[in-house]
Amino acid sequence: MATRLFRLLLSFICILTLTLLLPAAPAGADIAPPQQPPGSSLAPGQENTRVRMLAERVLIDVQSGAPEDSLGQARVSAVFRMQNLGQDAEAIAVRFPVSVNDGFSHYPEVAELRVEVDSQVVPTRNSAPVDGTDNKISWTEFDVVFPADELVTIEVSYLLEGTGEYPFISFDYLLETGAGWAGAIGEVEIVLQLPYEANPQNVIFDEQIGWSQTTPGGELDGSQVRWHYQELEPTRADNLQVSLVMPSAWASVLRERDNVAADPGDGEAWGRLGKVNKEIIYLRRWLRADPGGLELYQLGKDAYQKAVDLLPDDAWWHAGYAELLWRGAVDPFHPRGLDDLLLALRELDRALQLDPVNELALEIIDHLSYEYPEAVTPLDGAFRFNWLTATPEFSPTPTSTIEPSQTPTRTRPVPPTSTPLPPAGTPQSNQQEDLASRTPTPESSSVSGTEAPVAADGGESADSAYSLPVCGAALLIPLMPLGVVILRRRR
Repeated sequence: MATRLFRLLLSFICILTLTLLLPAAPAGADIAPPQQPPGSSLAPGQENTRVRMLAERVLIDVQSGAPEDSLGQARVSAVFRMQNLGQDAEAIAVRFPVSVNDGFSHYPEVAELRVEVDSQVVPTRNSAPVDGTDNKISWTEFDVVFPADELVTIEVSYLLEGTGEYPFISFDYLLETGAGWAGAIGEVEIVLQLPYEANPQNVIFDEQIGWSQTTPGGELDGSQVRWHYQELEPTRADNLQVSLVMPSAWASVLRERDNVAADPGDGEAWGRLGKVNKEIIYLRRWLRADPGGLELYQLGKDAYQKAVDLLPDDAWWHAGYAELLWRGAVDPFHPRGLDDLLLALRELDRALQLDPVNELALEIIDHLSYEYPEAVTPLDGAFRFNWLTATPEFSPTPTSTIEPSQTPTRTRPVPPTSTPLPPAGTPQSNQQEDLASRTPTPESSSVSGTEAPVAADGGESADSAYSLPVCGAALLIPLMPLGVVILRRRR
């Protein structure tokens, strides 16, 4: 009986723990931001038709600015060349969806809709949803007469909201709705137009950002990305998605690049550039490992190094640099090597020497000590950075061998040996600077005086919690690695 009561009590504790740790988030909204209405090809309603779509050309023009309540917008312009292959004229109610369930039982619609048939504006009206779809989704339709064996041009334009959460956004375009026309679509061209140069740093080709995966096959051409198809019989698999760094976030990158180019001696500008590069490589639970993400990681390192070289006594820039290095080194999906982890420890050590109560440095150490308990030891109101005086046995995966389609394996370090590290400033592989002038010797740098940090609660934010462990592991959640928590600070 006592054993049974004990088990019931243990179950109650597990349930209570899980209840306290579960994030408060609307149902269906914990793994993706609210969905905005996608763009859509035309559909011929319910009729069987002999009208064929000869060509479909779509321009998704991403806007440089957006209202305060918008994450980003694109103006979509689509031109359709249609031909009636039959011997009789056809009058068809052409239709397409203009809204979608956003996950919160709201149905946002596209804005500023305009339709022209052979250069003449035509009225549109709401129509009943297609059978088998959500009956609350709004569809619009308009009447078109297709004379036998003649070409008809239809132009549709509207303002489209992007789906996203800082610093990423995505835009969709549904090709599958065009499958109802006679035969295949002869030619499809979709162009994404950015207000700046399109490159792998701001267009995320080889990585899923949680709710979006850029459709393969897009070709970069200046400020554009182009997709082209011939004789397409579209299905759901052909629907287009594109994942981007938000225009507002990329504008910050371009602004800070201009600032450091104008004044290379401005340490604050270099630090801000490092910070914005750091922000746009954070996915929800890992760092970007696509080629553009790896480039931004290195550019972030270079910028932070310039900042701490120019402002060696600014604890916040040292701590911000350490945050980037720590994430790059210990991330469970994309490890970037021991050198970056050791450099992160040196930067944390320096930050705490300058500011023993630096909030960002203490928070990083708190998280890092869970992931690598052998690396840092709290010691009477201070910290001993063990790995700055002894080399850990660690086999990092070189960043140059990481393929976007692979998930690299991390080797967990073991307690360090007694082999001393080279003094600060001694060249090591992948280390880019001499820290001897501002990093204490191993004897003095292994302990930074400060109060021991308050342990983090270990809970995850609502937008990063995909799943929870089974009840037997629930009580260990506060001890799990907290590398996925985004530390929002001014550096």
